[in-house]
Order: sequence, then C-alpha cells, then structure tokens
Amino acid sequence: MDKYEKLNETFDIEPIEVIPEKNAIEKKIEHYKNSKEDIRKDYEYTRGNLYSIIEKGQEAINGILELAQESEMPRAYEVAGQLIKSVSDATDKLMDLQKKLKDVNKEEESKGPTTVNNALFVGSTADLQKMLKNAGKDINT
Repeated sequence: MDKYEKLNETFDIEPIEVIPEKNAIEKKIEHYKNSKEDIRKDYEYTRGNLYSIIEKGQEAINGILELAQESEMPRAYEVAGQLIKSVSDATDKLMDLQKKLKDVNKEEESKGPTTVNNALFVGSTADLQKMLKNAGKDINT
C-alpha cells in the first residue's frame, strides 16, 4: 500500500499522475541562450534609470538651492546637502555598472579551455641532487 493511499481514501480523491513537461529541457537551453541578451537588456534598463535619477536629482538640487538661498533656513541647506550626496551616489553606481558589465563579459570570455603545465619530479633526494649537480656542470661549461 502506497503511503499516500490512506490520505487519498480519507479525503476521497483520485490520485493523479504528474507528467513532466516535454519541452522543459528545451526551455532551459533557450533560457541560457537568451542570458546574454538579458544581460544587455538589464544593463540598458539600469543605465537609463540611473540617468533619469541623476537628471531629476540635479533639477531638485537646483530647486532646493534656490529655496535655501531665499529662505536662509539651515534645514533647507541640510536637505540640499543630502540631495547632492544622493545624486553623487547615483553617478558612482553608474560607473560601477560599467565595471560590472566588463567583469561579466570577461567571465564569459575566460570560460574557454586553459592549459596548466606542472613539472613534477619523481625520485629520491639523492637522484634530485645528482640531477642538480649535472645541471650545474652543464651551465658552467
């Protein structure tokens, strides 16, 4: 008796058979193919949003600075300072975005095969000393 048959009888339901989707593997392959395109789209979208944030922040800075000069209130100058810091952080994020995109592109390029050559000496220390002495004689002559 299956461990779920008692539950099926208790709740008076018919068991169903779950059939995996036929195109699941094809969708995974297609998703991988589209990952480069997704990275490019995400980069462009993020870049556009950062440009918009920076432009709106600059407009807000101009407005708050005018208000601060007219009212001469310390709080207005404090808000202007915070706004300037926020805009400068957004410009830093824009530069970080460029760096991250370059890092992602380097990762994709460096995934190719690499060759590692390691020299390994198998023998006793006496054999190693003899080999080194002979090598030293060859260099001196």
